[in-house]
Amino acid sequence: MMKIPFSPPDITDEEIDEVVDTLQSGWITTGPKTKKFENMITKFCISDRTVCLDSCTSALEMTLRILGVKRGDEVIVPAYTYTATASAVCHVGATPILVDCMPNSVQMDYDKLPYLINSRTKVIIPVDLGGVPCDYDRVFEIVEQKRNLFIPVNPIQEAFGRIIILADAAHSIGAKRVTKRGTKRVGTLADFTAFSFHAVKNLTTGEGGAVTWRKHPDINSDEIYKQYMLLSLHGQSKDALAKTQLGSWEYDIIGTYFKCNMTDIMASIGMVQLKRLPEMLKRRREIIEFYNRELSDQSVSVLQHYSEKEFISSGHLYLVKLMWQDEEYRNMVIERMAGYGVATNVHYKPLPMMTAYKRMGYNIKDFPNAFNMYKNEITLPLYSKMTDEQAQYVIESFKRATRD
Repeated sequence: MMKIPFSPPDITDEEIDEVVDTLQSGWITTGPKTKKFENMITKFCISDRTVCLDSCTSALEMTLRILGVKRGDEVIVPAYTYTATASAVCHVGATPILVDCMPNSVQMDYDKLPYLINSRTKVIIPVDLGGVPCDYDRVFEIVEQKRNLFIPVNPIQEAFGRIIILADAAHSIGAKRVTKRGTKRVGTLADFTAFSFHAVKNLTTGEGGAVTWRKHPDINSDEIYKQYMLLSLHGQSKDALAKTQLGSWEYDIIGTYFKCNMTDIMASIGMVQLKRLPEMLKRRREIIEFYNRELSDQSVSVLQHYSEKEFISSGHLYLVKLMWQDEEYRNMVIERMAGYGVATNVHYKPLPMMTAYKRMGYNIKDFPNAFNMYKNEITLPLYSKMTDEQAQYVIESFKRATRD
């Protein structure tokens, strides 16, 4: 019997050598390699700037803080996502407004968006679940239609003059979407984009995340970058590297902020991972297309990752819906596959089913499409180190688990 993990990291000697180089350099916290990694991401995404932080959650939260989102404000987020999307909103004191999925889709219901927007709405956070980019053109159209409701309360909100789009791209680095502006890579589809480099992601730094943003004619990107630095390093006016310069010890504390910077050790892994990302995405696509062929005669529906005229996914998660089945059956399949040595997962249990969001007054009965997506969904193992033999075993195990 094979043992198939769910999503192990794809680490080679090149990443290890880069980390060793950092450890031997005498500088292991935020420093030259973090800055280099930021520049590499900017070039890769064709964004205006990038800030690397310790997680996607921090990337979302610090962006909301820079945008001035606060208590009394509302931020629209999908009900079908991981808690980080919404909890970042709660961290700044704002209220997450949950929106249901479209029928038979993991993406938010764009038709319902206009009805959730009011004068308190400051940000919308679409989620590229599984690695498939959302329809950002559609979101921007809705935001423009509701521009008259937007009430800016600070200079950056005044510069936008509308609800700001912050993409939760935790799953989608390297993905692309065809837009009115041409084919764009995730990182420039939204006003701001938050990435995750957690251990199970396509590109990992162990833990970690980043924010990219598009150039805006009325916003100084250098100032935005400086604000991220202050927020992520206790409000300290100089980072640790700058303080090491001879005679440059003195600094100020601009505000009592946070500590969520990326280290050069993490960035060392990320630099190599980003160089290797195209080949890793290629391998993910090979596995996805193999899975698709093998499951084409099964009573399942799978997440579409590749539509050349619309989008190219990062292929992060392989979501399978067990058609006409329920939670009990899905859980049985998960247990059976575990018995065969295959680790699986569920993406996601909708937020209204979680205690924290129930306490906010949310009820899953108000989100029927999210529940219908969840109730019979199972996520199969998918990672760039997976061999053809392992992929075949996963499929054989799945068919056996759903047939017995």
